[in-house]
Amino acid sequence: MKITLDAVQIARDSWSLSASGTFTEGIHLISGDTGSGKTTLARVIAGLSLPTSGRIRRDGISHPMISFQFPEHHVTGSTVSEECSSWRVDPTMMLKQVSLSEKAALSPLCLSRGELKRLHLACVLSQDYDLLVLDEPFSSLDCREKERACTAISGRTRGITIIFTHEQAQFPRVDMLWEIAGGSLHCRGSLPGALRTWEHAPEIIRTLIRNGKIPANLSREDIREAACRT
Repeated sequence: MKITLDAVQIARDSWSLSASGTFTEGIHLISGDTGSGKTTLARVIAGLSLPTSGRIRRDGISHPMISFQFPEHHVTGSTVSEECSSWRVDPTMMLKQVSLSEKAALSPLCLSRGELKRLHLACVLSQDYDLLVLDEPFSSLDCREKERACTAISGRTRGITIIFTHEQAQFPRVDMLWEIAGGSLHCRGSLPGALRTWEHAPEIIRTLIRNGKIPANLSREDIREAACRT
């Protein structure tokens, strides 16, 4: 199971992005500034948009999914309960899990964006996808919900998970680190070694590296353990 970007070029007016590399099974994190092309590349990898040139090879991918930054783009149910059912999950159990049981009869669009986001992510992460592309999965979530999302993502043991984010505070454990910089996609490699060349590294990770304490991975537990060694 893998996805290969073969000299992919995406051009829009004066903007362009080049991307080459192979995504194998595991959790991949792609960071980049706002406007760098994360969402555009996410759509191309998921097969919703075509590159301007180059090609994408998807081997062993039969059940893909892309989760957009704004959860309202995914709504199909007229009530919160029906929205859960549309994902083929039990509404009672799912709404209890995300603390929204009392809002089962409301329209999903009556929820706050944070509430709708955590419901959407919980439904998505309950499924078994060969390819899961997550575009800014932590947006609109508070710190507690980000941590829960990170725990759920870290628990994915099958398939390819690709996270596009500019998050700087909370991360799941990941296998490979990538970033978009200077109009190109760069593979920084596996962790922890990739942290040394990560241009978008949060300041706390930069500080730890300067002190010779490299976290084993990106979760709060990994960063806390590294900080305790200072």
